Amino acid sequence: MTKTEQHKHTIERFRECINTNDKALAEELIDSKAEFASLTSSEVLYGGSGYLSVVELMRKSFSDIHWDIEDMAAEDDKVAVSWICSGTHDGEFMGRAPTGKKFAFSCMNFYYFNDAGKIIKDVAAKGLAGLFEALGE
Repeated sequence: MTKTEQHKHTIERFRECINTNDKALAEELIDSKAEFASLTSSEVLYGGSGYLSVVELMRKSFSDIHWDIEDMAAEDDKVAVSWICSGTHDGEFMGRAPTGKKFAFSCMNFYYFNDAGKIIKDVAAKGLAGLFEALGE
């Protein structure tokens, strides 16, 4: 398997990780020094546990949130993923009361890998703007 194919395989496993909230898998796939920013925290979050803390916050607002890979392209140490994110707004989200609305939206993320094949960076191209649009905001 080429390095690029390995990175794509890692993203497939990462999909499983975020959909099951698998902390052991997160630690395996995400470098412990990887930094992640979140709109819900002023502090930088690190590693697999930091990344999953953002997922856990999303689950409090959207208990059935789910990510599916729509498309993926990889080159060198970068993988671009077009995700379909779906769920139900059944908990408070950033000060917004639950609406009970079901949603689905597309978002694009770019993942960067280190030489060990672990995720070191995640850049969201559309991010939460897609969610706000899906919720009618």
